[in-house]
Amino acid sequence: MTTARARLADVGIGPGAYPRGRHNTITDVPGVLVGHATVHTDRLHTGVTAIVPEALGAQRRWMPAALAVGNGFGKLVGATQLQELGAIETPILLTSTLSVYRVADALLGHMLARPGYEDTTTLNPVVGETNDGFLSDIRSRPLGEEHVEAAIAAAAKGPVEEGSVGAGSGTVALGFKGGIGTSSRRVPVGDAEFAVGAIVQSNFSGTLTIAGVPMPARDLVPGPAAETVGNSCMIVVATDAPLDARQLARVARRAVFAMRGVGADYAQGSGDYAIAFSVGAGSPPQDAELTPMFRAAMDAVEEALINSVLAATTQVHASGRVAHAIPLDAVRARLAAAGATA
Repeated sequence: MTTARARLADVGIGPGAYPRGRHNTITDVPGVLVGHATVHTDRLHTGVTAIVPEALGAQRRWMPAALAVGNGFGKLVGATQLQELGAIETPILLTSTLSVYRVADALLGHMLARPGYEDTTTLNPVVGETNDGFLSDIRSRPLGEEHVEAAIAAAAKGPVEEGSVGAGSGTVALGFKGGIGTSSRRVPVGDAEFAVGAIVQSNFSGTLTIAGVPMPARDLVPGPAAETVGNSCMIVVATDAPLDARQLARVARRAVFAMRGVGADYAQGSGDYAIAFSVGAGSPPQDAELTPMFRAAMDAVEEALINSVLAATTQVHASGRVAHAIPLDAVRARLAAAGATA
């Protein structure tokens, strides 16, 4: 029995139309860093994940960005100004639903303490969330300044830890343990090649589908499937292509579309959001050149969602509630039986 966790590429599924990036993570986009602060105890499985554009600071106060709302049952702090101005002014943090306001306050404090912000009187922190209440004592609101500072300090280039870490520590997806997942693609836009990467916090219902092959939790895990609370998903897409806010909104909408490819049911109580931002510089490309970017973004998001499940580890709450990791041998067997892998 295989016990090591895996990613989509490890179970034999190719990248689609465009190649994966070097690490197949959102950090393949130059200047984008990711860090986690993770809490695992008998009653808490929660944390913070920080997506940090390295150049954002006193010399570059904002980057073009956009928001797409698939279903607005969520607590996305900073959403209206992000949508109105088409910009982010801070790192993007992901966390637990009832900790989102403490995390936002801590992010604001972090930014105001930075050199060059001494006279700042307005700032828009962006903090997204999903509900980890199935596996964590969410009402205790345990996250705050300590965890925000730790996640930002840990933000780095290169490989990104996935699964039951950071903001994904206690989340549940498609009947299995969910969590953090990431992926990237190299994509042509006009005469140049750029990176597009995605990172997700998965906590939604439906029937997992990988490469078109259904993977119902009721068939693959012992006992009952894990139940989502809040039923949501946060998606962040980054690129170094110099897209403007209007174009990034088009990318963000397609990022939400990608949830259907993995079997999301878009339930009534789901808070499904995608934020897209660009670290690039220069004139934006023509809209006619964006089709590859749209396709690559959807492929990266779909793979990131699957990675969030494949990489996650079984977590148990003191009450006895369990979210099982998907059994990888069963995944490989189903994919092979369906002819989805070579």
